[in-house]
Parts: sequence; C-alpha cells; structure tokens
Amino acid sequence: MQAARTLFARQGVEATRINEITEEADVGFGSFYNYFDSKEAIVTAVLEETVAAQGGAIEAVTRHLEDPAEVVSVAHRYLVNLARIDPDWGRLLVSLDASHSVMLAALGPHAKRDLDRGIRSGRFKVPSRRIALFAAGGGLLAVMRAVLDGQAPSSADRDHAEGILRLFGVPPEQAHEVARRPMPALQAAP
Repeated sequence: MQAARTLFARQGVEATRINEITEEADVGFGSFYNYFDSKEAIVTAVLEETVAAQGGAIEAVTRHLEDPAEVVSVAHRYLVNLARIDPDWGRLLVSLDASHSVMLAALGPHAKRDLDRGIRSGRFKVPSRRIALFAAGGGLLAVMRAVLDGQAPSSADRDHAEGILRLFGVPPEQAHEVARRPMPALQAAP
C-alpha cells in the first residue's frame, strides 16, 4: 500500500501500472493478487486508509468544540485546506470515481453524527438529512477540486463552510460568523 501511495502521489493513479507498484514494493507481480483483485481495489484501499486517518485528525481538532455549526465548519475547512497543503492527497481523492463512496464510508459516520447533533440541538434545520449529507460531501469535493485547479480564492475554506452551514439551515449572518472563527490547532489524538 505504501508503494502504491508513493506512486499515486508521484505520477497519478491513471499513469500507475500494477507492475510499477510491485516493483516499488519489491515484491513479485503475482504477489499483488494475493492481496488485491485489481488496481481499483488497491486505489480504494489506499484512499480508505488515507481518508480514515483524516477523519481521526478532524475528530481530534473538533473534540472540544461545543457548537455543532463550528464542528461542521472546522471539519470542512480542514479538508479544503488539506487539499491546498497536500495536493497529492487532494488529487487522489477528487480524481477517483470511488471517492464519493469512500468518503461517505470513512467520513460519513462523523458527518452524520455532527449533522444529527445539530438537528437535535435545533442549530440545523434540513428537509432531508440524507440529501444534506450528499450535498455537503459533493460540495466539498467540488471545492477541493477548485482549490487543486487554482480556481478557488484563498477564502475557499471559509466560503465553503459558510455555504454548508447555510445549507444546514443556519441563518446567513450566523453562518458567516462561525465560518470565520479561528481554526483550532491540530492536536494529536490520545
């Protein structure tokens, strides 16, 4: 998996062949199939591992926050900014057909929990919880792609977070204020 991650970051998923992965890992070509059925399977595994690690980092950053709107804002801002500072990770995520389903599987439980917490507290009002989650995830991927393509302003993280909070029913002036709060420092998970 480390060999695949290295090659995907260096040359992209599409340009990477299975034999290059096995050469980088210093294993025989046939050994690949002892672990993965296809290139798509290792891509999904690398992506799942990477996204799950980011879910843990977001959990650590938001653990102490009380306001459900601030939790959602920080999570979305964190991921948009991660695409800016780690473009290899961002490109891997947004370029794959599997990215939406993998993100949903890895980050979905966190997002669902945060949305439900906001709904229970009365902070969020959405007509459909499921559609709100899909819209937030799709919007996140689109903004990350814009960041990677150099089409997003430096305020993309804050603007995106504000839009998501408004999507979740937070009044515009409150969404604006919450999305512009300082980001908490990244702390190591216990």
